[in-house]
Amino acid sequence: MNTDTKEGIWKQIKGEFKERYGDATNDDSIEQRGKVDQFIGEMQEKYGKTKDEIANKIKNW
Repeated sequence: MNTDTKEGIWKQIKGEFKERYGDATNDDSIEQRGKVDQFIGEMQEKYGKTKDEIANKIKNW
């Protein structure tokens, strides 16, 4: 397991926390950022890429 994969798992955990915090405080922007963080974390875990590589691919879509 490389560091990008581990970072992806951690990013998913942080994203889930942000999403739940945003939901609890009715802050839609935090909730949405949490969902994005979770998605990027899942991609990092699956493909072993850096956050920046994943973000660039998403922007190019």
